[in-house]
Amino acid sequence: QVQLAESGGGLVQAGGSLRLSCAGSGGTFSSSNMGWFRQAPGKEREFVAFVSESGVVTYYTDSVKGRFTISRDNAKNTVYLQMNSLKPEDSAIYYCKAAAGRAALSDSWGQGTRVTVSS
Repeated sequence: QVQLAESGGGLVQAGGSLRLSCAGSGGTFSSSNMGWFRQAPGKEREFVAFVSESGVVTYYTDSVKGRFTISRDNAKNTVYLQMNSLKPEDSAIYYCKAAAGRAALSDSWGQGTRVTVSS
């Protein structure tokens, strides 16, 4: 089973950028489709972005299209989420998970990494 560790969150002003990383260890990380998800206080967890095992296929939830970019480096067992033009509504805890389309493959969530965007 792949173990995942998210990092890179922090406090940033609106319009700023952050790059999140998700490091995988064990299991078959390089053969897993991966997704980023987020949960804001008082809200349901939601899908943010998906990348296929090869990195060729990506897609995003509408609210982040054109601002966020998901990528992966299988040699480093790492998935990234580059977030530009951040908005206060992007504030949330961000998680990476193995994914099937827009759904996480399991309901076991780690600590994630917190992103706070100030206005």
